[in-house]
Amino acid sequence: MSTSVPPAPAETAYPFGPVDPTEAARRYAAIAADRPMTKMTMPFGGDVWVIHRNAAAREMLGDPRFVREPFRTGERVVPYFVEFPEFLRSTLQFEDPPQHTKLRKLVQKSISPKRVKAMRDSAVEFANHLIDEMIAKGAPANLVEDYAVALPIQMLANLLGVPPEDRPKFQKWSSATLAVANMPEEEVMENMTELFVYLSALIEQRRQDPKEDLISDLANARDKDESLTDGEILPIAMVLIIGGFDNTANFICAGTLALLREPEQLEILLSDVDGVAPTAVEEILRHGRMRIGQTVTGGGGLVPFIATEDVEIDGQLIAAGEAVLVDPAAANHDGIAVEAGEQFDVRRSGNPHLTLSYGLHHCLGAPLARMELQVAISELFRRLPGLKLAGEAVVDPDNLTQPIVDLPVTW
Repeated sequence: MSTSVPPAPAETAYPFGPVDPTEAARRYAAIAADRPMTKMTMPFGGDVWVIHRNAAAREMLGDPRFVREPFRTGERVVPYFVEFPEFLRSTLQFEDPPQHTKLRKLVQKSISPKRVKAMRDSAVEFANHLIDEMIAKGAPANLVEDYAVALPIQMLANLLGVPPEDRPKFQKWSSATLAVANMPEEEVMENMTELFVYLSALIEQRRQDPKEDLISDLANARDKDESLTDGEILPIAMVLIIGGFDNTANFICAGTLALLREPEQLEILLSDVDGVAPTAVEEILRHGRMRIGQTVTGGGGLVPFIATEDVEIDGQLIAAGEAVLVDPAAANHDGIAVEAGEQFDVRRSGNPHLTLSYGLHHCLGAPLARMELQVAISELFRRLPGLKLAGEAVVDPDNLTQPIVDLPVTW
């Protein structure tokens, strides 16, 4: 006589359907308390182990027995919630050592904390320029178009070395990479092609006439007397463009919205903007995307890895050949690692979030992203302490990163 397996209780079922952010945070904590990971079938690419616990995620991300080569070479389809864009498979995040080590080392020299610190003054200046323009235009404003997208794209253009006269085109092309401008697919591909052609020409220019920028550094870099090829430089530039403005713009919006919806936390920030901004930004990275005031669907994740041999993590065996990924939202609300994780606390110290990943694949642009977020939040509320919502935030659910596309504000 066969017996059916009873379904998991609602509070520990994974994935789970749309619920409000507070309930989502509670469920993530309950799931992590129940087990380290869940095997689930993705809409694309088959089965994958999804890690919920913060410590288990760090262990996997730091273990060289988990690789991405099968996805890069096309041997495996990427298990994911949406169809993964083909062009992303040539980016740095799909590389494994030794190629990943070589490329990462070269890029890190150009996005060093020292260089990012030197960029901060220009970020402050440009943020205030954007705020001046918003004030001059008058309220209400769409914070996405008028501030959140423009600031990181300007910083990215500075980093890469895009000349001022080319920046309007660069912003248009960059905005199309993940359809942040809500473009049809054909137009997105047309813009991406133009961006690739432009970057290829810029690489060649910088080989002939180097400047103080990332493209020049990479175009003239040597590793054991071998120069980087255009095929190695272009994917690095593309992943920086994608991660360097779209995600940052999303978190500027999510962080602003979280603060406007949490007046007590906003008062804490306003009482000491410079002192609180660093911890506030870490909390925005951990919890901000769940504070956008809409329902949340459990079951997100980054690019998965493949186990090259049987590996046991936190008591769970992951067999050789199986895919595994981290759900950052779950790891960021794991009650074992994060006390009162459902609360948005701008003074939270020792924040263990994994939004920027960890280990070998820790976000290359993390120093730049943190600086931009600190500047964006600090300058916005320093200049406009009376900022408030002028309507509901609008999220694009069909976009890969589900960005906020309209955040109406007044002051």
